[in-house]
Amino acid sequence: MTSTDVRTEAEDSGPSGYAAARLRLLHQEVRSGPPRRAALAELTDTWLGGLFTAATAGPGAPRGAALVAVGGYGRGELSPRSDLDLLLLHDGSADPRALAALADRVWYPVWDLGLALDHSVRTPAEARGTAADDLKVQLGLLDARHLAGDLGLTTALRTTVLADWRNQAPRRLPELRDLCTERAARHGELGHLLEPDLKEARGGLRDVTALRAVAASWLADAPREGLADARRALLDVRDALHLTTGRATDRLALQEQDQVAAALRLLDADTLLRQVYEAARTIAYATDVTWREVSRVLRARGGRARLRGLLGGGRAAPAERSPLADGVVEQDGEAVLARAARPERDPVLPLRAAAAAAQAGLPLSPHAVRRLAATARPLPTPWPAEAREQLVTLLGAGRSTVPVWEALEAEGLVTRLLPDWERVRCRPQRNAVHTWTVDRHLVETAVRASALTRRVGRPDLLLVAALLHDIGKGWPGDHCVAGEVIARDVAARIGFDHADAAVLARLVRHHLLLVETATRRDLDDPATVKTVAEAVGSPGTLELLHALTEADALATGPAAWSSWRGSLVADLVRRAGEVLAGHEPQERPAPPASAAQERLALEAFRTGGPVLSLRAQDEEPAEGLGVDLLIAVPERPRVLATAAGVLALHRLTVRTAELRTLELPAEVGGSVLLLDWRVAAEYGSPPGADRLRADLVRALDGSLDIAGRLAERDAAHPRRRGIAAPPPRVTVAPEGSRRATVIEVRAQDAPGLLHRLGLALEATGVRVRSAHVSTLGANAVDAFYVTGADGAPLPGERAAEVARGVEEALRP
Repeated sequence: MTSTDVRTEAEDSGPSGYAAARLRLLHQEVRSGPPRRAALAELTDTWLGGLFTAATAGPGAPRGAALVAVGGYGRGELSPRSDLDLLLLHDGSADPRALAALADRVWYPVWDLGLALDHSVRTPAEARGTAADDLKVQLGLLDARHLAGDLGLTTALRTTVLADWRNQAPRRLPELRDLCTERAARHGELGHLLEPDLKEARGGLRDVTALRAVAASWLADAPREGLADARRALLDVRDALHLTTGRATDRLALQEQDQVAAALRLLDADTLLRQVYEAARTIAYATDVTWREVSRVLRARGGRARLRGLLGGGRAAPAERSPLADGVVEQDGEAVLARAARPERDPVLPLRAAAAAAQAGLPLSPHAVRRLAATARPLPTPWPAEAREQLVTLLGAGRSTVPVWEALEAEGLVTRLLPDWERVRCRPQRNAVHTWTVDRHLVETAVRASALTRRVGRPDLLLVAALLHDIGKGWPGDHCVAGEVIARDVAARIGFDHADAAVLARLVRHHLLLVETATRRDLDDPATVKTVAEAVGSPGTLELLHALTEADALATGPAAWSSWRGSLVADLVRRAGEVLAGHEPQERPAPPASAAQERLALEAFRTGGPVLSLRAQDEEPAEGLGVDLLIAVPERPRVLATAAGVLALHRLTVRTAELRTLELPAEVGGSVLLLDWRVAAEYGSPPGADRLRADLVRALDGSLDIAGRLAERDAAHPRRRGIAAPPPRVTVAPEGSRRATVIEVRAQDAPGLLHRLGLALEATGVRVRSAHVSTLGANAVDAFYVTGADGAPLPGERAAEVARGVEEALRP
């Protein structure tokens, strides 16, 4: 069916004809993207124009009126579930009751079809007055488009609104910029979010509208390169999202991404997100450049006005140019190329200009970047020393590195300098703990590392390792293993010698070693410390790895680092440093029980039931309210699983769990099990010790059905469907321990997981000596030190059997 046929059906059959034609149009696979949006707008124009014409045809109908599309509809950007933004414009001569009746005859058919409608009835003067008071109204009127009625009325309004906008631009553009900044702070960056808002986030469709408004002011214009394609890409995704969900939503939620990708005939959800990110970055970069130009123009206007006031006229002096580096100067608050600069003869100039801009805290001029991308010679392999030094200087500039790096990326200079960057560029990270895409995370890690360079002897290696530590995420398999190979090649390409390249490769290979070991292993076990020391190899590399670990975690997100994790890593680094200095790790006996532990143990033995103690810990906000929980209970089966279940019922997250058997004095006789936990409330404050003890008593005597209670809670508050989680994996840690067998569990985090793990381990007949719990985003990685009934590590086949049993118990 052609668009002419569809329009004819809409005209002939009224609302029902429009609805049928609309439905048929939206499901025509051969028509999508801009043609479908244009056809939908044309179809809607025809229908609304017919409603308006019919309503004004009879006697007594008001004259001097027009129906006007504004906002997105005025631009002809009708997505399947877009609002219809309509203005009933009149010259003020009509009877108010007749005017109201006219409005009803247009609005009600729209509402009857279930379409969202944003409507108003105004004279031109009222429209201009409302626009003067409300910036959003004024932006909508800039896109006003005539639909039906008095064309002269609409044309006059468009002319006066545009004239008002241009006259008021010096005052209103800063207001618009503030509005964009506030919106970006609320909704985040579209170019990095895992569940982005296509319209409101920075780099989204609202920013494109703002750029159109700036261009209409004639004060400045956005870079045109790629902008139209980026806007079209986001609109296509929004169309597919509307059709997939059947809702007027702009949020690309996880559970919708596979369907949207399929609707757009893309490979998968990651391909969809990468397309969205690329479009968003193009728009965000154009937005930054445009607002800088607006600021420059407004400053220049203000300066000329002041100069004319002082001198009574005359031409303003040209902008001063201050040297920043060889071939780079500052002008009008930007780093630009010097007049004598010759990029075609100076292959280091792109890095030198970027480093100079970042060190000065200045943006790199888009004109300069464009010229460098078009004319600069490629660097030789290996790079000259100056190029490597300029890269390190750029990475070490701190927060001002980010906008300069984005400018280089916008013109393709980063992938030209580092070809391996292409595989991580705009690559999503499907883990809630990560704030950024892979490429931006690498830059953010370098920013964080720049604050730690005084702690290391080789800050250049720290900064380059920060930039490369996740470079392997663009390849299949373990990204640490893949990244080691890439980092070695990149290091050689940019001019590091063999020894430095080996250090960089080792840092990338082991960038997760310290934090994973510190949070998942027993640091009192000599085997643990010795394994780390052997992997690191030297005190200098350990120093660099410590700083890289902190920078990586800080750049990941608030859930990845805390004073608690920092203290564990620092303790591991200290112990590994002692081994690297030549001291053999010593078997550290379990510390004697404290007076508080002995007191609790004696009371538990005397009462025959559990006794609890809670002590608050000072923590960073990201960690929640942390408490130390000490439980003493006479030895009996299933204590670990039962205690973990009670904590899950009270929404307490377990960070660490230490179990030990305390032999009581000879005159008392017997033994008591001590469970030393570190826990945090998911939200609010943790419950009191009395409540926890009461539930623990009931759980131990069987009167509290933990599994049933957890199942009831999950049924009452089901989790939102998201991406399918990979199956759990349970392994025996290869480095092992002389004192116990280490069983490592990787699974999707969920309430009661530790309770299920405790039950599964006890079902295999092993004794749990300690548990080291680590949760990052949706992933739990827990390590259990277990022994047989005799207190010795498990034989190899027995350990593998336990791992298989636990993994099977965790499967749904």
